[in-house]
Amino acid sequence: MNTERARSIAVFLLRVVSGLLFLHAGGMKIFDWFDGVPAQFGGHPAFMSQTWIGGALELYGGAAILLGLLTQPVAFLLSGEMAVAYFQFHQPRGFWPIQNHGEPAVLFCFIFLFFAAHGAGKWSLDAWLRRKTTHVG
Repeated sequence: MNTERARSIAVFLLRVVSGLLFLHAGGMKIFDWFDGVPAQFGGHPAFMSQTWIGGALELYGGAAILLGLLTQPVAFLLSGEMAVAYFQFHQPRGFWPIQNHGEPAVLFCFIFLFFAAHGAGKWSLDAWLRRKTTHVG
């Protein structure tokens, strides 16, 4: 396998897995998937609350990342969401992510920052749409 193909596969897998995990986090908040948000964390969020909006971003943004659709702007928005989540909810409980259990927020923040800069890769709807529009006309 050549290096370029290995990179394409790695980017594809990182995008699909991170999008799927993020979609699940949003589904848990919005649709109570996987038993919903635990009561100790407030339970099901009220419509249009900050947690509900975050869940909607995670659900629909995760789906967009998974599919590789509008990846760069969506990933930039989600990276910002995770930075806010980290500093608002995790960082007050301790300086280091390992202390405050903020490792997932930090990782998602930087994974999405990567996709905001790099794009979705060859195997995505973004690339398919780009190929489609350059061959039309």
